[in-house]
Amino acid sequence: MADEILSYEPATGTLLWRHPIGDVDTEVATARSGWAGWASKPLAFRIETMRRFANVVRQRNDAFTDLIARETGKPIWEARGEVETVIAKVDISVSAYAERTAQRRMEAPMNSRVALRHKPHGVLAVLGPYNFPAHLPNGHIVPALIAGNAVVFKPSEKTPASGAFLVDCYRAAGVPEDCIRLLVGGPAEGKALAAHPDIDGLLFTGSAQTGLALNRAFAEKPEKILALEMGGNNPIMVWDTPDLHTAAVLVVQSAFTTAGQRCTAARRLIVQERLAQPLLDTIERMIARIIVDEPHANPAPFMGPVIDNQAADQLTESFLELLMRGGRPIRHLERPVDTLPFLRPAMIDVTDMAERPDLELFGPILQVFRTDDFDAAIAEANNTRYGLSAALISQTPALYDRFWANIRAGIVNWNKPTNGASSGAPFGGVGWSGNHRPSAYYAADYCAYPVVSSESESARASIGIGLRDG
Repeated sequence: MADEILSYEPATGTLLWRHPIGDVDTEVATARSGWAGWASKPLAFRIETMRRFANVVRQRNDAFTDLIARETGKPIWEARGEVETVIAKVDISVSAYAERTAQRRMEAPMNSRVALRHKPHGVLAVLGPYNFPAHLPNGHIVPALIAGNAVVFKPSEKTPASGAFLVDCYRAAGVPEDCIRLLVGGPAEGKALAAHPDIDGLLFTGSAQTGLALNRAFAEKPEKILALEMGGNNPIMVWDTPDLHTAAVLVVQSAFTTAGQRCTAARRLIVQERLAQPLLDTIERMIARIIVDEPHANPAPFMGPVIDNQAADQLTESFLELLMRGGRPIRHLERPVDTLPFLRPAMIDVTDMAERPDLELFGPILQVFRTDDFDAAIAEANNTRYGLSAALISQTPALYDRFWANIRAGIVNWNKPTNGASSGAPFGGVGWSGNHRPSAYYAADYCAYPVVSSESESARASIGIGLRDG
C-alpha cells in the first residue's frame, strides 16, 4: 500500500516488517517541543542515559544482530560486528565530546574571565543509509544526544526495521520520546524532512547524488548545520611487494566485504604492470573460494546479497556498460538466481578504456588499471571527483611517503584495506565524499557550536578618550 513502508529480506524475498508512513510536521514539532528540556539536563545525566543505552543494546544483542542480518542480507558475523560498534560508540562519543567541546576558562584584565562553552543546535535531522542501518546513524545520534539536541531520525526505506529497533533502544534507556523521533518513509519524506523550516541542521550519510542536492538546498540556509558523509570511488594501489597472497587478501577485503556496499570499499585496483598478472591470478583463485549465501548459512558466507533486486539490476547494467566502453572482463559479474540479488564478485580491466566513468559502483565490481609508472598510478588514483579512502600495498616506506603526500583522500592507509576505519578517529573525505564535516570522533564538532563569553561578577567600565569635557 502507498501509505506503508514494507521491508523485505533480500536473501529470501520474505516480508520482514511493515509500518505506516510517518508525518514529517508532527515528528519535527514533537522534537521541537521536547529538546529544551533535554538540553537543560546536566551533561552527566545525558551521558549516563547513553551508557544505559549501550547496556540496552548489549542485552538485545542477539535480536538486533539477527534483524540487521535479515534486513540487509549481510552475514551474521558482520551484523554482530555492527551491533558491537553501536555499543562502543557511546564511550568513544563521551571521550570525543570531552576533548572536542571541552569547557575552558581564561583569565582577563580587571578580575574578569573569558569562558568557552558549547551549546546544542536544537533539532537535528538524521538521514540514515541501508548498508549500516544501525552503526552509521548511531554515529550521528549518540553525539547529538550527548550535546543536548533532539533528533528526528529517518532510516533508509530499505532498512526501516533496524532503524526502529535502534530508536526503541534509546527510549528503553530513558531518552525522552519527544527527543528521539522515528520518521518512517521514503524519498519524499526524506526530502520534506531536509527542507523543513523548523530543523536546525541535517546529518546525512548516503550517496553523492543526494548529498549534492542537499548541499544546493542548504546553500541559502547558513544558519543550519549540514554534515555530509557521501561515497567514494576509492583506489587501492599494489606496488613493489613480494607477498602477493597478502596483497590479494587486502584487495578482496577492500573490494568485496559487505558485498562491496561500503562507502570505503575499493572500486579501483591500480597495480604495477610486472605484478599485475600474478596478482590478478591470485585474486581470481580467492574469489572462486568466496562463499556467497544467506546470512545464517553454514558454513558462514563471506558475502550476502546486495540490498535488493533493483541494486543488482543496476550493477549488472553498469558492468555491461564498462564492457561496451572497452573494458576487458577478467571475471564476469554472476547472478546465480535471477529473482534474488545475490552477486558473485567481478573484475574488469579498464586500462585501455578511453574514458573511465567516475562512478561509485556500490557493489562487488572491481576495476583494474595497470601501469609501470608510480607517478602515473597516483595520478590515476586521484582521477576522481571523490576523495574518501585510498590504500597503498607496498613494502617500500619511501613509496608510502610519496603516496601519502600526493593522494587526495580523507583516509589514507598503508598495507591495510581501504575499509574498516576506526571509530576513534575522524571519518570523512574531500571532493564529492563530504563537505569537510567529518564524522566518527569529530561528530562532536557539528553537534554543538562554541559560545565565547567575557564575564565579570561586577560591572566596571569607563571611556577614556573621545569625549568632550562635561
